[in-house]
Amino acid sequence: MSDNEIRLERNPSPPKLEVLGVYDWPIWRKEASTFEWTYADRETCYILKGRFRVTPEGGEPQEFRRGDLITFPAGMKCVWEILEDVEKHYDFG
Repeated sequence: MSDNEIRLERNPSPPKLEVLGVYDWPIWRKEASTFEWTYADRETCYILKGRFRVTPEGGEPQEFRRGDLITFPAGMKCVWEILEDVEKHYDFG
Protein backbone atom coordinates (compact mmCIF):
# COMPACT_ATOMS: atom_id res chain seq x y z
CA MET A 1 0.00 0.00 0.00
CA SER A 2 1.44 3.37 -0.95
CA ASP A 3 1.60 6.45 1.26
CA ASN A 4 -0.97 8.27 -0.86
CA GLU A 5 -3.78 5.76 -0.31
CA ILE A 6 -6.54 5.85 2.27
CA ARG A 7 -5.94 3.12 4.85
CA LEU A 8 -8.97 1.54 6.51
CA GLU A 9 -9.34 -0.87 9.40
CA ARG A 10 -12.90 -1.91 10.22
CA ASN A 11 -13.70 -2.41 13.91
CA PRO A 12 -10.17 -2.33 15.36
CA SER A 13 -9.75 -4.01 18.75
CA PRO A 14 -10.27 -1.97 21.95
CA PRO A 15 -6.62 -2.60 22.99
CA LYS A 16 -5.41 -1.14 19.68
CA LEU A 17 -7.59 1.97 20.15
CA GLU A 18 -6.26 2.33 23.69
CA VAL A 19 -2.62 2.06 22.56
CA LEU A 20 -3.25 4.73 19.90
CA GLY A 21 -4.89 6.97 22.53
CA VAL A 22 -7.94 7.44 20.30
CA TYR A 23 -10.30 8.43 23.12
CA ASP A 24 -8.00 11.30 24.10
CA TRP A 25 -8.11 12.80 20.60
CA PRO A 26 -10.41 15.77 19.89
CA ILE A 27 -13.89 15.14 18.48
CA TRP A 28 -15.17 16.60 15.19
CA ARG A 29 -18.87 16.68 14.31
CA LYS A 30 -20.49 17.57 11.01
CA GLU A 31 -24.05 17.39 9.70
CA ALA A 32 -25.04 15.84 6.38
CA SER A 33 -23.33 17.90 3.66
CA THR A 34 -20.90 17.78 0.74
CA PHE A 35 -17.62 19.71 0.62
CA GLU A 36 -14.14 19.68 -0.91
CA TRP A 37 -11.16 19.06 1.37
CA THR A 38 -7.37 18.91 1.09
CA TYR A 39 -5.35 17.17 3.79
CA ALA A 40 -2.39 19.40 4.75
CA ASP A 41 -1.16 16.67 7.12
CA ARG A 42 -1.86 12.98 7.49
CA GLU A 43 -5.02 12.43 9.53
CA THR A 44 -5.99 9.33 11.47
CA CYS A 45 -9.57 9.18 12.68
CA TYR A 46 -11.94 6.80 14.41
CA ILE A 47 -15.62 7.06 13.50
CA LEU A 48 -18.00 7.17 16.49
CA LYS A 49 -21.18 7.63 14.48
CA GLY A 50 -22.47 8.42 11.03
CA ARG A 51 -21.74 7.40 7.48
CA PHE A 52 -19.88 9.21 4.71
CA ARG A 53 -18.24 8.82 1.34
CA VAL A 54 -14.83 10.26 0.38
CA THR A 55 -13.83 10.53 -3.27
CA PRO A 56 -10.10 11.27 -3.78
CA GLU A 57 -9.26 13.47 -6.77
CA GLY A 58 -8.91 11.08 -9.72
CA GLY A 59 -9.94 8.09 -7.58
CA GLU A 60 -12.89 5.93 -6.68
CA PRO A 61 -15.34 6.82 -3.89
CA GLN A 62 -14.94 4.93 -0.62
CA GLU A 63 -17.62 4.69 2.04
CA PHE A 64 -16.94 4.77 5.78
CA ARG A 65 -19.07 4.24 8.89
CA ARG A 66 -19.14 3.81 12.67
CA GLY A 67 -16.28 1.67 13.96
CA ASP A 68 -13.84 2.49 11.13
CA LEU A 69 -10.25 3.54 11.84
CA ILE A 70 -9.07 5.53 8.81
CA THR A 71 -5.82 7.19 7.80
CA PHE A 72 -5.98 9.88 5.12
CA PRO A 73 -2.63 10.74 3.47
CA ALA A 74 -1.11 14.23 3.57
CA GLY A 75 -1.72 16.17 0.35
CA MET A 76 -4.84 14.25 -0.67
CA LYS A 77 -7.53 16.35 -2.35
CA CYS A 78 -11.02 14.90 -2.10
CA VAL A 79 -14.75 15.47 -1.84
CA TRP A 80 -16.51 14.51 1.39
CA GLU A 81 -20.16 13.50 1.15
CA ILE A 82 -21.67 13.07 4.61
CA LEU A 83 -24.68 10.77 4.30
CA GLU A 84 -25.51 10.59 8.03
CA ASP A 85 -24.27 13.13 10.61
CA VAL A 86 -20.70 12.27 11.58
CA GLU A 87 -18.87 12.28 14.91
CA LYS A 88 -15.22 11.20 14.95
CA HIS A 89 -12.04 11.31 17.00
CA TYR A 90 -9.13 12.66 14.93
CA ASP A 91 -5.39 13.16 15.11
CA PHE A 92 -3.10 14.99 12.67
CA GLY A 93 0.52 14.13 11.95
